[in-house]
Amino acid sequence: MLPATTDRVTDQTDPEVNDQIRRDYLDRVTDYARHPDQIEARLEELDREWDIERAIEANAATLALTGVALGVTMDRRWLVLPALVSGFLLQHALQGWCPPVPVLRRMGFRTAAEIERERFALKALRGDFVGLTTRKSSVKNRAEAVVAAVES
Repeated sequence: MLPATTDRVTDQTDPEVNDQIRRDYLDRVTDYARHPDQIEARLEELDREWDIERAIEANAATLALTGVALGVTMDRRWLVLPALVSGFLLQHALQGWCPPVPVLRRMGFRTAAEIERERFALKALRGDFVGLTTRKSSVKNRAEAVVAAVES
């Protein structure tokens, strides 16, 4: 059975690495709780942060294109490289693991879900969600307010 999309990378990551990523995130949120005036700048940084999927895709594309270029210009045996990379990319899509994952996770690359958790924690600290679920308005208006807060 295939793991859930949101859990597949963290499930395949060393628990110590997951714990370190979580501690770092908690430390950052704690720091921004002390300095709420800096939250907006951090949210902008999070918009530019590469998640692990993007890093793996860029890595795989670079290696595959290099293998094709070398296979066409130097020696056909280089065509093994894009075939190998494609297999690892498929393995990552299905299982959440491929050879670069442990290295990238130790470097601090996070999943999109991990990045979003920090984003929502900072938005909560900023007060974006205060009173959204207690409004005495229609269900539709409350739902629209929650969606607008999440999308902001």
